[in-house]
Amino acid sequence: MTTVAAYAAPAAKAPLERTTIERRAVREHDVLIDIKFTGVCHTDVSQAREGWGKAIFPMVPGHEIAGVVSEVGPGVTKYKVGDRVGVGCLVDSCRECDNCKAGLEQMCTNGGMTPTYGAIGRDGEVTYGGYAQKVVVDENYVVRIPDGLSLDVAAPLLCAGITMYSPLKQWGVGPGKKVAILGLGGLGHMGVKIAHAMGAEVTVLSQSLRKKDDGLRLGADHYYATGDPATFQELAGSFDLIFSTVSAPLNFDAYLSLLKMPGALVNVGVPEEPISLNLFSLIYGNKTLAGSAMGGIAETQEMLDFCAEHGLGAEIELIAASEINEAFTRMEASDVRYRFVIDNATI
Repeated sequence: MTTVAAYAAPAAKAPLERTTIERRAVREHDVLIDIKFTGVCHTDVSQAREGWGKAIFPMVPGHEIAGVVSEVGPGVTKYKVGDRVGVGCLVDSCRECDNCKAGLEQMCTNGGMTPTYGAIGRDGEVTYGGYAQKVVVDENYVVRIPDGLSLDVAAPLLCAGITMYSPLKQWGVGPGKKVAILGLGGLGHMGVKIAHAMGAEVTVLSQSLRKKDDGLRLGADHYYATGDPATFQELAGSFDLIFSTVSAPLNFDAYLSLLKMPGALVNVGVPEEPISLNLFSLIYGNKTLAGSAMGGIAETQEMLDFCAEHGLGAEIELIAASEINEAFTRMEASDVRYRFVIDNATI
């Protein structure tokens, strides 16, 4: 066991505080990673404040981890000391079900995936995330960060990047497609960058025009304010695909009206409240309401390679670990452009 410093929420809704945690000894196929940077995802806020239901405390959040391998187990073949690596939203799965064998570890049907933090692992131990100095992870759930990406801007790609890349790829985004990204935040700004790099015509739909200059700079072709009722009249039937990144309640009927036939509204944001809609919004136009939950390990590596090839890193605000509670508050007020990243040297 290794004792490392970390920032943890001692209880639901309690401020995070500096503490120590125990990391397991390096096993046969484990790598020990010195964490350099950790992205701050809205999921961290929801989990630490039990917005999605009862959680495990103390909790060390963080599933956007970028660092350097400092030790490897005797059976490790994929990595060596000094390699630049990342860890995303999961650190284990059954490895035997059809989904795991197909590279869809995030959809494991035999006990489910093991989230990077806030879960009981298959070894019976609680998992702790990236708001810490080090982490130990099985090599099969680690990805390589290409040299073309600096570690600080790569960290958010381990969740925000793959959460957008996976559905954009699945739904065939590319030249000739008219795509809307709903919400320009941590997820949305990466959605704009990736969809643009894939060759689509990209529109940002945001509550106001406050971030319009940013949206166009990041690769959007158009930018509209959803707070203006005229937007829904002007854009009716315009898009092949809409990707919603927002975690607030939506008028799904209104957004479905913006789709062409047969378009799809794909959700990657997760409101804490149940949704409602009129099913005729789907039936008329043969439209689809869908969801997507990040990607598997191989697809995450594919996404990182794609981002390195196209020079796509996250837009970040680097913070000290001691600023994490202020960062949570600012995230709830949408006051970040566009991802907080912890400098783990400050833990």
